[in-house]
Amino acid sequence: MMRKSTSFIITALLLAIAAPLLAQDRAANPLPNTLWVGADGKFESDPDTAVVQFNISAQEDKLQEATQKATQAAEQIRQLLRSNGLDPKDAQFSRFTTQPVYDYKNPKRKLVGYRVDANISIKLKDFSKIGPIADGLSNMEVTDTSIGYSLDDIDSAKIKAVEDALRRTHDEANAVARSSGRALGELSYASVDTYEQSPVRPMMAKAAAFSAGAAAAPAPPTAEFGAEKITVTAHVNALYNLK
Repeated sequence: MMRKSTSFIITALLLAIAAPLLAQDRAANPLPNTLWVGADGKFESDPDTAVVQFNISAQEDKLQEATQKATQAAEQIRQLLRSNGLDPKDAQFSRFTTQPVYDYKNPKRKLVGYRVDANISIKLKDFSKIGPIADGLSNMEVTDTSIGYSLDDIDSAKIKAVEDALRRTHDEANAVARSSGRALGELSYASVDTYEQSPVRPMMAKAAAFSAGAAAAPAPPTAEFGAEKITVTAHVNALYNLK
């Protein structure tokens, strides 16, 4: 059994290495009565998930006090989520650290306190909750709030991008065949590469900045803005027979 498993792995690796080499060979040394075409395709989709990321950061003279302050901030966040119909269990911790803070200007590197940091994120399917969540975070001990978008059903988008690229290869190949007095035959070979262009997720200003104009502008920062689209691109190399 071990020999069969090893043989399968080696075969898979050889196929993975041979595929691009085969494509290069067919492009450089085309077969008679064939046509080699490459084209790009893409598919744009509205995101179906928003990811809100933020940090809890608390610094005090004593570690216990810093931890308590961070704990209070975490409880405020749980209450904020519940008030917007969200389960705090859906939020995720990606980092939790405690570390001493020193005064490096002091030759003896004097200890001046302790800092507690935590990274939290939550995925939202209901985009109408983004504004209230961002607005609520502006009044808490959180920093570096950012909002990004993603597409959970990325496989479906990739298929549509490939279909678009393949349609373009067929149209281009058909145009070449017609202009040369030939007819385009069946597809003989194709290679596919897909790429997901993730939207830029700029780190927004510290959450406190959200509340700077709260009295004059009650609408949340994200009000009336649309989410950036997710773009998936595909490149197809295709070999067609000529009649």
